[in-house]
Amino acid sequence: MWKRSTLKKTARKHVKAGYWRMISVCFLIATLTASYPLATTFFSQHTLTAQYQTKSAYMPEDSNSEVLNDTIEYISDDAGTEEALDSYSFRIADILIDLYTNASSAVFSALRAFNSLLLDPLSYSTLFLIIGVFLSFGYQFFISNLLLVGEARFFLEIRNYPQTRINKIFYLYKLRFIFKPAWVMFCRSLFQLLWNFTIIGGIIKHYEYSMIPFILSENPAVGRKNAFYLSKQLTHQHKWKLFLLDLSFLGWKCLSILTLGFLDILFVNPYVIGTKAELYMTLRRNYVLLRSPCYEKLNDPALEHVLSEDELLISKALYDDSQGPYTKIAYFAPAQYPAFLYSIQPPEYAVKAPLKIQQKYSFMSLYFLFFAFSVFGWLLEVGISLLRDGTFTSRSLLTGPWIPLYGLCGICILIVMRKLSAKPVFVFLLIMGMYSLLEYAVNWITEFGLHIRLWNYSSYLLNINGRIYMGGTVAFALLGCAFFYSLAPRWNRLFLKLTRKKRIWLCILLTVLFAADILFSIFTF
Repeated sequence: MWKRSTLKKTARKHVKAGYWRMISVCFLIATLTASYPLATTFFSQHTLTAQYQTKSAYMPEDSNSEVLNDTIEYISDDAGTEEALDSYSFRIADILIDLYTNASSAVFSALRAFNSLLLDPLSYSTLFLIIGVFLSFGYQFFISNLLLVGEARFFLEIRNYPQTRINKIFYLYKLRFIFKPAWVMFCRSLFQLLWNFTIIGGIIKHYEYSMIPFILSENPAVGRKNAFYLSKQLTHQHKWKLFLLDLSFLGWKCLSILTLGFLDILFVNPYVIGTKAELYMTLRRNYVLLRSPCYEKLNDPALEHVLSEDELLISKALYDDSQGPYTKIAYFAPAQYPAFLYSIQPPEYAVKAPLKIQQKYSFMSLYFLFFAFSVFGWLLEVGISLLRDGTFTSRSLLTGPWIPLYGLCGICILIVMRKLSAKPVFVFLLIMGMYSLLEYAVNWITEFGLHIRLWNYSSYLLNINGRIYMGGTVAFALLGCAFFYSLAPRWNRLFLKLTRKKRIWLCILLTVLFAADILFSIFTF
């Protein structure tokens, strides 16, 4: 048996030991998935007056509550529907909807497409929104659900390995083991959705399925049938206690709502998920000790027992005989899980030399990366605009496919952050500040110098004069970290594979195209 107080006490101890790592992981999961929408509310929540503002410049997409209200109006024949939606009670409901739903949710993507289909079924906007629905479901299938498994893996490891890396949430991609856990998680979401229509059955199944991400994180090779069976067995006769465990966090959730989700990121999410990881390990330990059916599927004893140095050396010597991909590169990182002992190993082509994050980029490399990140930023923003809003929107004054603001920020990141790579949280905060200053300056210059407002964030909370807002700076900071730690080293590696002559001609070509675009934009302004 287990006690809530014991689990929560142990979880608080682990949160204290790995505080910044846990915060970073929970923040990434909240940002990259639709699982914890409350945690990002404080920097992305629409104001209640957003729908009445004049859209003289591009404004962010409608909030989820506005999308739902539009759907109700379109399918309702009652003349009083619009007045009812403007009532105080519906305003409160709008706030709750925006607090507990995510704009990237596949459900709300489908509602946006449905609304557009009713208004203008033959438009390109509707077509792009329909495509966006399929991409949203694909994102949930191949990314969101797998990241939840990665999050579970991180919290299981950090209990005994305090130096567990943040990138552990991407471990299934590194293993190139994607489809089986993605299918199991999809079935979990689908079955849960169907059971939710029965209300009581949905609550029961929520707790019955709650251990599936942890089971997959321990052994991704578990099939759908065994994953559901093990989760059912682990939670058997514990569902009421699981409900009471969730209820015990109600006070923290109320405080989190008062801070618009800020407290969720700083403490509540790591605390809750850490407690559930402790619960899984407790239930798992009892299940394995009893040799219950299918217990052999829970096959990662290193989560429970930390091997000594001698045990690691013996295991390494035995592993060398297997000629696996980690044979030559396995090492014993202090306070980190011995990955070469994991039950699933990546294919040899996936095991590559680590990226050189602290490398010093040459002038030609920086020049190339300026254009590469500018084009990448344009493609990203235009793609999101097309698929989410069904509109082709670019905040670049240039005609060509680049946003120089991205390139400028990228170069500043590579120059300033080179010696700070060991402090990712500090790098993230610095990128937020750097991007905020540059974006505010660019918007101010274009607004007062050229009388053009490129971007209007006035419909969001935590914005400054509509020129910058917290959500945008946080999103770019995440993208900037990805550029600094992953994209730039990889792009530079590919760039350096070219001969010096080809690199020079490539830079010349990019310069000519960029200069021509500037001249064309000036004459057509």
